[in-house]
Amino acid sequence: MTARRKAAGILALGFAPLALTGLTATPAVAHGSLTDPVSRVSACFAEGPESPKSAACQAAVAAGGTQALYDWNGVNIANAAGKHRDLIPDGKLCSAANDKFKGLDLPRADWPATALSAGKHTFRFRATAPHRGSFELYMTKPGYDATKPLAWSDLEAKPFAEVTDPALVDG
Repeated sequence: MTARRKAAGILALGFAPLALTGLTATPAVAHGSLTDPVSRVSACFAEGPESPKSAACQAAVAAGGTQALYDWNGVNIANAAGKHRDLIPDGKLCSAANDKFKGLDLPRADWPATALSAGKHTFRFRATAPHRGSFELYMTKPGYDATKPLAWSDLEAKPFAEVTDPALVDG
């Protein structure tokens, strides 16, 4: 898998978001975030909210402040009931349309990311407040341009992975 074809999860997500490089889902399985592959908010929090090291995380703080990174486990859209595409507009996928996390929506190609190769991978989500829900993880389409706002049309039509109410193991 190339760096351009990253899981976009809004794990409500957020997420992903997807993000979700981001990321996309229906109600959250937990407050938390993807840690493998690392989500934007998890990576920026790990760098330190007050003085992140990467240019992308610095830009996210400049755009939205440090609180979004301290609240790294809260990028979500609750009770989406499968309508996440209607509730989260293009360009706001990584923040789940939550203004507090607007810095995560910045279109740039230098976000911290986890390099993945083709094949089997176990995705890890660090949960801080587990509850019922589901995740859907999407891939960006070939040719996706990370320097442009992420749109629903940039994602494959169907998720590559789905899970409902997964068991919590070691957080």
